[in-house]
Amino acid sequence: MKVMVIVKATTSSETGTLPDKELLTAMGEYNQALIDAGIMKSGDGLRPSSEGYRIRFSKTDRTVTKGPFAETNELIAGYWVWEIDSMDEAIAWVKKCPNPMLEESDIEIRSFYEMADFAEIDNDGEIAEQEKRQQQSIVMHQAKASCYLFFSGRCEEALTYYQTHLDAKIGMMFRFNESPEPIPEGAIPANFDDKIMHSEFTIGDMKLLATDGCNDSVDEVNYSGFNLTLTIDSEQALRRIFAALSQDGQVRMPLAETFWSPLYGQVTDKFGIGWMLMLPTPSDN
Repeated sequence: MKVMVIVKATTSSETGTLPDKELLTAMGEYNQALIDAGIMKSGDGLRPSSEGYRIRFSKTDRTVTKGPFAETNELIAGYWVWEIDSMDEAIAWVKKCPNPMLEESDIEIRSFYEMADFAEIDNDGEIAEQEKRQQQSIVMHQAKASCYLFFSGRCEEALTYYQTHLDAKIGMMFRFNESPEPIPEGAIPANFDDKIMHSEFTIGDMKLLATDGCNDSVDEVNYSGFNLTLTIDSEQALRRIFAALSQDGQVRMPLAETFWSPLYGQVTDKFGIGWMLMLPTPSDN
């Protein structure tokens, strides 16, 4: 079952008095224990209600009121969301919590509704299906997508090239001979021990992943069907980078003005990666 564990506000929390280092340390250790137990899903402290707002609903009217709000002991200063087996387990964990406030305080536990609670109302399962779709949508909105590039033995050369010409920043790089587990016999060519098993790098705000893969055959790599796009707010830099990517590569569309960009071009670099480079339109600035 999922519960919200609510830390009630006190006079000190409502005045914005911050906890001392000893309490912060104790709460950090408690949170780590929750994480290690697989219970804690999320949790945060809230600023005083003086920095908050309330919106009152009355038929079609909406009335906004700025804090602070009265009845301090009914306000919330922080919360956790836990996934636990029973309410008794939640109570036992709350009892282990350091007093989160400078004075006497209260922590309240409230269980979440689950779709099973609405079974009689949702007798055809339509609302449950909608809830499932929405949860899936939330998960996908939080997903992170990146391109994973395979260079068939030329990954380090490519990374150095992109560092030189595109100011790429290498965040992680390790080789096959650094693998925490043995590479299965025959999985990579004999000369690949020092090749790159995995790397991560950024160009501008674009994060990319790269590897040498498990073979040295360039014919095995096919980058058709997609391009990496760079929007650069400098004509001089754009022309320089386009020329650099064109070296030993192929210009598919020379730089020229288009209806969507003052300067746009397409090029495939010497590693077979397709690029589309463009200046932003004035409205983008």
